[in-house]
Amino acid sequence: MKTIMRLMPGQSVLWLLFFAGVLAAWSMLFAMQASAPDAIGRDWSGAAYLWSLCSGTVADAGYLSAFVMWALMALAMMAPTAFPAFRTYQDLTHAGAANAMSVAVLITGYLMVWLGFSVIAAVLQVQLAGLGFVDAAGRSTSAALNGALLLLAGLYQFSTLKDACLSACKSPMTFFMGHWQPGLSGAFRLGLRLGAVCLGCCWALMLLAFVAGTMNLAFMGLAMVLMTLEKLPQIGTKLSAPLGVFLLLAGATVIVLPFATSIQI
Repeated sequence: MKTIMRLMPGQSVLWLLFFAGVLAAWSMLFAMQASAPDAIGRDWSGAAYLWSLCSGTVADAGYLSAFVMWALMALAMMAPTAFPAFRTYQDLTHAGAANAMSVAVLITGYLMVWLGFSVIAAVLQVQLAGLGFVDAAGRSTSAALNGALLLLAGLYQFSTLKDACLSACKSPMTFFMGHWQPGLSGAFRLGLRLGAVCLGCCWALMLLAFVAGTMNLAFMGLAMVLMTLEKLPQIGTKLSAPLGVFLLLAGATVIVLPFATSIQI
C-alpha cells in the first residue's frame, strides 16, 4: 500500500482497484485451466464453474463463453501493457488537467475497445471451431492456419500502421497533448482513442492465441511481456524487427515442414 501511494500519490485506491482487477483476471484464467483435468463429473461451482465456461468444444460452448474468456484475456494481458500510458495521464492531474475520476474513465474507454475486440475474437473462435479448425482448447488444428497467422503477425510487424500505432504508444504524453479533450467525456474519448492505437499495435499478436491455444497461460504471459516491451521507447525499437523476422521464419517453417516431411517419407 505504501509503495503504491509513493508511486501514485493521491490515487492509491484507483490503482489498487486496477491491479486487483488484473490479478483477478489472471486468477480466473488460471482457475479455468487448473480445473480442466477434473472437469468431468464435477459439481460446477467456484473455480470449476469458471472452467465450464470454456469446457467442451468451443462451438458447443457458445459465443458468451468464448467472449468471457477473451474479455478476461484482454484485461489480463492488455491492461498492464498500457499502464505507462495510464500513469502518464495520471501525471496530468498534478497540473490540474485531469483528476482521479477522469483517469478511471480513460481506463474504462481503453478497456471498451478491447471488449469490442473480444466480441470479434469470440465470434471468430466459435466459427472456426464449428468448421473443425479449432479444438476445445482454442488451438488451431490446421498447419495452414497456424502458418498464415504467424506470417500475418510477422508481416504486420513491418507495416506502417503498426509503426504509427507503436510510436503513439511509446510517447503517451505527446499522444495525450496532441488529442487532448477536457472533461469526463473527453477522457472517455481519449481512452477509446488510446485503446484503438493499442489495438492497432497488438491485434495480430493477440490472434496468435489460436496458434498456442487460447487457454495457454504461458503464451499469455509471454505475449504480455513482449507487447509491454514493444511499447517502451528504448527497448521496443530494438525488439519489433527481430520479433517480426522470427514470426516470419516460424510461419514459413510451419507451412513448409509438412511438405518436407512427406517428401522424405
